[in-house]
Amino acid sequence: MFDELIEKSKNNIIDTVSNLIRIPSVSQDNDIPLKPFGEECSKALEYILNLGKSMGFKTKNIDGYCGYIEFGEGKDLVGIIGHLDVVPALSEDGWSSPPFEPCIKDGKLFGRGAIDDKGPVVSALYAMKAIKDSTKVSKRIRLILGLNEEKDWKCINYYKNHEEWPTIGFSPDANFPAIYAEKGIMSIELKNSFSIKDFSIIDINCNNNAINVVPKYCSITLKANKEIPIFSKLPSNIQIQKLDSKTFKIEAFGIASHAAHPELGKNAITTLVKFLLNNFEFDSNYLQTLYNSGIFDIESPKFMGNKIEDESGILTSNVAVLDYIENNLIIKINLRVPVTFDLENIKEKYDIFKNEFKNLEINKLGIQEPLYIDRNSYLVKTLVNIFNKKTGLKEAPIAIGGGTYARAFNNCVSYGATFPGDLDMCHQVDEFIEIDKLILSCKIYAEAIYELSKDL
Repeated sequence: MFDELIEKSKNNIIDTVSNLIRIPSVSQDNDIPLKPFGEECSKALEYILNLGKSMGFKTKNIDGYCGYIEFGEGKDLVGIIGHLDVVPALSEDGWSSPPFEPCIKDGKLFGRGAIDDKGPVVSALYAMKAIKDSTKVSKRIRLILGLNEEKDWKCINYYKNHEEWPTIGFSPDANFPAIYAEKGIMSIELKNSFSIKDFSIIDINCNNNAINVVPKYCSITLKANKEIPIFSKLPSNIQIQKLDSKTFKIEAFGIASHAAHPELGKNAITTLVKFLLNNFEFDSNYLQTLYNSGIFDIESPKFMGNKIEDESGILTSNVAVLDYIENNLIIKINLRVPVTFDLENIKEKYDIFKNEFKNLEINKLGIQEPLYIDRNSYLVKTLVNIFNKKTGLKEAPIAIGGGTYARAFNNCVSYGATFPGDLDMCHQVDEFIEIDKLILSCKIYAEAIYELSKDL
């Protein structure tokens, strides 16, 4: 019904995604009035709101925290909830082209945010335009735009406290055919005194790695009490720099991936810890105990006992941050917890380490409760049927470890734009979206939004 209009907008869709990629909208907390997440996030929001206004939509900037683009009339509100912020990206991380300079090659549009979440947001916007330009709807359709999704969700929480909640909707920030369950998410911090015999710890650095990313880099800078030690053959993912006669830096390198899929990455922190344990002595058995207990395991760490798993998958763990402050080693961990397990009970499992280390602090950094909607509900069945109709596939709804804005509201699920069988490029080097699938997702979203806008 809307395919022809969307095909005519193909070049505009590509240009819009490209323009957004050029804005390095990494969310950064600051005190700039009406720009709580920094200049670049504000610029991305203003760009798409101005575009929406030029298309004839109603738009609103909500105090710089978020915004929306809307059309239609009626009591009920259909929400499409996406985000414009991205995780950091540097050319030196191994990108084939600069991450914030869009590049088209082999039918793919490369750049940070292409699939997470700028491409899908633009796809949803042009789907709305196709509906608005060709028919009338009996509900209001609102594209909600967050700016702090990759960090603290302050944007969507601000929206929830100041604006109307959707009656029904989806978040274009995960996978097709539809997500009926999202694992619970918990971030915790372990803090305990730590020292290495015969060495002073100058610094530990993970390049400000985000809590929801498998770290690709971690280093420790040490000063020797005497001379710098001579190491035997180094692993390929470890490098050592001599900074002066007694000071040296040990660098560990890994592969970044989304914390929901730690198996797709290689954790640089784990690599560094292994090297330290094999080559140094410590003033306590703290780090060795954590390692032996499986705290660096990526699936159901050994100290938790039985395997933690249900229909939504297995518990996964990502050691995301290693830091050293005031003689304390700080470890920050991001857990993705199956939907039937209580998050507080999972946290309490870490208390086992308090039995041995009396000064150990265990802090809860954040919790997101799981999402679960019956796979036979109207919403899930409608979205899956539309996807299968538009693609000719016969897919069933799935559960994921990622967390999307869908869990922020009742009666919402995540929906695309990664297709079944495709490599998950979220948070990856050389992030891309296939152009044909970008356009196809727009067609799917148009049908889905239109169907959800009908009176039942």
